[in-house]
Amino acid sequence: MDFGIIELSRLQFAMTAMYHFLFVPLTLGLSILVAIMETVYVMTGRPVWRQMTKFWGTLFGINFVLGVATGITMEFQFGMNWSYYSHYVGDIFGAPLAIEGLMAFFLEATFVGLFFFGWDKLSKTAHLVVAWLVALGSNFSALWILIANGWMQHPVGAAFNPDTMRMEMTSFFDVLFNIVAQAKFVHTVSAGYVTASVFVLGVSAWYLLKGRHVDLARRSIAVASAFGLASALSVVVLGDESGYTATHTQRMKLAAMEAMWETHPAPAPFTLIGFPDQEARQTHYAVEIPWVAGLITTRSLTQPVPGIDDLVIEAQDKIRSGLIAYGALMTIREQRDATPQAVRDTFEAHSADLGYALLLRQYVDDPLQATDAQIAQAAEDTVPGVFPLFWAFRVMVALGFGFIGTMAYFFWRASFRGMRFPRWSLRLAVIMIPAPWLAAELGWFVAEFGRQPWTVDGVLPTALSASSLSVGDLLITLTGFVVFYTVLFIIEMGLMLKYIRKGPFQDVEETARWVERHEHRLRTTDGQGPFAAPAE
Repeated sequence: MDFGIIELSRLQFAMTAMYHFLFVPLTLGLSILVAIMETVYVMTGRPVWRQMTKFWGTLFGINFVLGVATGITMEFQFGMNWSYYSHYVGDIFGAPLAIEGLMAFFLEATFVGLFFFGWDKLSKTAHLVVAWLVALGSNFSALWILIANGWMQHPVGAAFNPDTMRMEMTSFFDVLFNIVAQAKFVHTVSAGYVTASVFVLGVSAWYLLKGRHVDLARRSIAVASAFGLASALSVVVLGDESGYTATHTQRMKLAAMEAMWETHPAPAPFTLIGFPDQEARQTHYAVEIPWVAGLITTRSLTQPVPGIDDLVIEAQDKIRSGLIAYGALMTIREQRDATPQAVRDTFEAHSADLGYALLLRQYVDDPLQATDAQIAQAAEDTVPGVFPLFWAFRVMVALGFGFIGTMAYFFWRASFRGMRFPRWSLRLAVIMIPAPWLAAELGWFVAEFGRQPWTVDGVLPTALSASSLSVGDLLITLTGFVVFYTVLFIIEMGLMLKYIRKGPFQDVEETARWVERHEHRLRTTDGQGPFAAPAE
């Protein structure tokens, strides 16, 4: 095994995935916000809501196109850079990806076209239905991708077939309703809603600071703050649910996130800050809050949270159990149809731990020849990097609570203070625009880096998943992707800034028709009403 190839393959996939995820959250959130704005337009008929729908819809369209361009490349990497992974688990992993392409992506792409080119060809109600179908398609895409990723985190509904030497699906229902996949889906889409809300809030605040498009900006802040507050609260609640599921499905990841070296008596404390030292197996300058980790992760006062040291010992036991399965598997391969039933029974009894035996392949060609020292080292490899996980998780959580506070403040000002906002708060909203992207990237880092050394947790080590490529091949493609994706990112930023500076298009004819229809009411109410902008 050439670990230069493994690390370069991981780096390339991480780079393309994190570039791609710059576009995904905004697509998820803006699709819903645009549909909400068009719903208000259809209900009230006020031209400003149509103007808002078109403006934010244009920014959604730019982001959607570049998200598609960066996302397609990722799926090809499974065949190019991770061919053994595709061979080993393709029967399970490929199904949700295929459904995502056939059902969700084509639904979304089809109705995106109708959304942009159907304004003068569809009725108001029909166009509104299209807007919601675009939002539905965007979220369906996320659902199927996260079902695939959730299976990698918690592989259920599948079993290893010793005759084909591959993982095979045993229950699509279990794959679909995987508790990790469902928790990841609702958590991820809620984070996307927060991202879009912060984006809309920040751009609208910039308009107010410049004294431009005031009506649109104030209404956009009202919608974004209400939607963003609900979404930010959901992210925290659903993040707690993800932590709870990790207690049962990925205990080593959870222990690494908390830098929990030893198993504490229940309920375990939460380390607020500190500096984990993986070699010394301790956290320097730790500030702990009693009971909190136990309450969050186990939701009880009596259940302990296992520490890293105990989980490493448990991994050694699983490796030894996996070696029994590996030995039986070699016998099955040699004897095929003549394999005694007792051997197959032995394999079935220990097959759940086969992946742990495969961790030894980086130290010895034949795992059955591994020494006790090699088994101990392989068990130690199940511990991911603690320091980056510990701090990535805490920065992400701190940003999440910051979003709640910001959205609550703007919601209060929009709802109970006549949509008047102090200039310092508007500047803060503009400065905060990049923050949800940082939180989202950190979230994916925690999810994926915390799963190492596994591609499929407990089933297939990352070191065995890569294709037989050369270092030169990977350096060329990695460089090409970095250059290409950077160009796309610059194009995205240029287009978004261009249309933000340009501002919304004023539909003069639509405004004139609305004023003519409501001329009498405007004279009698002086333009006041539930959707009227407040006086300066």
